[in-house]
Amino acid sequence: MIMKQTIYDIDSRDSRPGIAFLRVDYNVPLDRSTNEIIDDARIAATIPTIRYLQELDARIILCSHLGRPKGQVVPSLTMSQVAKRLELMLNEPVKILTSFDGISIRGEVNTLGPKSVVMLENIRFVPHEESNDPAFAKQLAESADIYVNDAFGTAHRAHASTVGITHHLPAVAGLLLSREIEMLEQVTLNPERPTAVLVGGAKLSDKIGIIENLMNKIDQLLIGGGMAAPFIKAIGHGVGQSSYDVDQVSIASSLIDGAKSNNIDIVLPIDAIVADAFSNNAATKVVPISEIPDGWILMDIGPQTISLFESQLQNAKTVMWNGPMGVAEFTKFASGTREMAVSLSKRTKGISIAGGGSTSQMIHDLGLTNSFTHVSTGGGASLEFLEGKNLPAINALLDKP
Repeated sequence: MIMKQTIYDIDSRDSRPGIAFLRVDYNVPLDRSTNEIIDDARIAATIPTIRYLQELDARIILCSHLGRPKGQVVPSLTMSQVAKRLELMLNEPVKILTSFDGISIRGEVNTLGPKSVVMLENIRFVPHEESNDPAFAKQLAESADIYVNDAFGTAHRAHASTVGITHHLPAVAGLLLSREIEMLEQVTLNPERPTAVLVGGAKLSDKIGIIENLMNKIDQLLIGGGMAAPFIKAIGHGVGQSSYDVDQVSIASSLIDGAKSNNIDIVLPIDAIVADAFSNNAATKVVPISEIPDGWILMDIGPQTISLFESQLQNAKTVMWNGPMGVAEFTKFASGTREMAVSLSKRTKGISIAGGGSTSQMIHDLGLTNSFTHVSTGGGASLEFLEGKNLPAINALLDKP
């Protein structure tokens, strides 16, 4: 249960919000050649919060970053494409404001009617944003009467527009941020058992925190992706030219021992798609996990492993998936990730939650988002939440009475 105040708590205040500063995460992927938006899911996910604030007659200032401009104005990273897409979704104008001076912003917004929506230019064009400069945060706060955070994707960042501004305005969670917390807490606090966690990705070091934090709350741990290599090595098999850190083998061995002592089933791949080079055009073959040839690279889980993982997850009441099963950016090695997405989308009982940038992207590309209980909009933020870390932008919000 979220213990932070949300926009629903605004209704209990003596006055309407007036001007709401709404921090969103519109860091959407852009086509490198056309600069067109490839995936607008993050924009669409904030519409319920915008509409709710409009029901309260708020004037709304949207604030987001896009890409990594590093404190400089980068023409290809302006918010113009995002504003245009949002206009189509809302069926109303969304004006871009280029000033970051709070008094100027407030003056501009006050010329517009209730329910109006404006969008600030890319907040990371300003070098003071990522340094959480107190003066800049105060300047932003002067534009509004209340602060609403709906940017779960940046909740692990202590920036001026995510943390600093909350020192000057009443700060509450938007509907998207509230749901992210609610859904992920179903895994981290008291999940319905049996609980299974499916993890993947390139490196074990990226997922150790998740595994250790959830070890006493789960019944099964299924491991795919490149991070399976040190586990395979730990049980005595070779991994060819697959990339892994030598010290990760002892960590994998300790995790295997810890799982056994906690009566957790660790399920490793039993076959794999390997390649003779790290390339989408490489020669490939399917081999048992115990027979990865010298000089070949583990690139994806194999068909027998897909079937094994599907059967293992069949009876779980809670499933959390974070990380691809192979090198999914190469179409040739995306089948494991794709098949797991399809399989989990067909579950008819329990809850299925997915997080992580490439995992969420695959689910969205397949049109399966609505078939999951929840697909997180946060990459690094969902990872840190599952690791049990405190996220500064969430901590900064008002506590419930």
